[in-house]
Amino acid sequence: MAAKAEAYLSEVLEAFDFGAVVVGAVRFGQGHINDTFVVHTQPENECCRRFILQRMSSAAFKRPDQLMENIIGVTEYLGREVEKTGGSREREAMRVIRPRSGEPYYTDSDGGAWRVYPFVEDTVCYQSAETPELFAASGRAFGRFQRLLQGYPAQTLHETIPHFHDTEDRLAKLKAAVAADKLGRAAECRAEIDFMMAREKDCSAALQALRDGILPLRVTHNDTKLNNVLMDKTTGEGICIIDLDTVMPGLSINDFGDSIRFGANHSAEDETDLSKVNLDVDLFEAYTQAFLEGAGGTLTEKEIEYLPWGAKLMTLECGMRFLTDYLEGDVYFHISRERQNLDRCRTQCKLVQDMEARWDELAAIAAKYR
Repeated sequence: MAAKAEAYLSEVLEAFDFGAVVVGAVRFGQGHINDTFVVHTQPENECCRRFILQRMSSAAFKRPDQLMENIIGVTEYLGREVEKTGGSREREAMRVIRPRSGEPYYTDSDGGAWRVYPFVEDTVCYQSAETPELFAASGRAFGRFQRLLQGYPAQTLHETIPHFHDTEDRLAKLKAAVAADKLGRAAECRAEIDFMMAREKDCSAALQALRDGILPLRVTHNDTKLNNVLMDKTTGEGICIIDLDTVMPGLSINDFGDSIRFGANHSAEDETDLSKVNLDVDLFEAYTQAFLEGAGGTLTEKEIEYLPWGAKLMTLECGMRFLTDYLEGDVYFHISRERQNLDRCRTQCKLVQDMEARWDELAAIAAKYR
């Protein structure tokens, strides 16, 4: 197990040139994967300048070299595109600050990989969509992310987490967990297993469209939560997409769909009263309109047509992951009570059912903003 990140702070801070005296570094944010610190510096005759310092998780990311190659490539491209449109490079695109060695990241004496970004000041990071306007603002930001990166060669990106949004692979893993049934839990969740198996054909809908050339391969974020958008304190608009660790080649409809999965309903992810779990079609429409507005005509007709599929498949896939983990003994997702992963699976199944029941409405909304 890696030592606490604090043990290496002095060494790591010396490895980077912050342009001024470092006066402190403290833990920052609510992330659970990487160790994140905010570094305070004091330039002469200026206000304090801040930076984000992170030790990348060696458990989650086995190849920090590939991870940083992705991030540097994408952020430098984004920066150039932002400048072309008259935007602020420093506020609208992350920028990697290399260590004194010139390498993409610093490797400490224990093998830990560290990176630095400038802190984007006068922004807010929200943990939940408190208003429809806030949810829509995140949609515009992620749509703009697609627009700015439309010319980036997605096939050159490394797959930092193999098969991350491969719904066919997720189903195969679920089948293996059901067959093994190592804890004897399959009997109590037969309804959920049957639900997933009944939708086996659906699991190939988007991937087959990709293989057939119907949907294009794009640069995708793959973790399109609200808290990965920095909102301008004054305007309330999303100005910078952060947490690019999962930037990979993928489908735009998956980025759209994952946002809908968590944002277009009002229930907790582990809600036990399924009557409270419902797709909010008004929020679906607000996000769809904003996402396509931000994309600015980047998406193809087929991508827009497949947006409801993105929502359904990301929800179905997430449900499969919860169910697989439950069958395997709750080894991946943290739980605070028994059957929590099974309850999480059931909420995702209910959302999928809602989407299926209102499919024509969802398709009409996507077509409306085409």
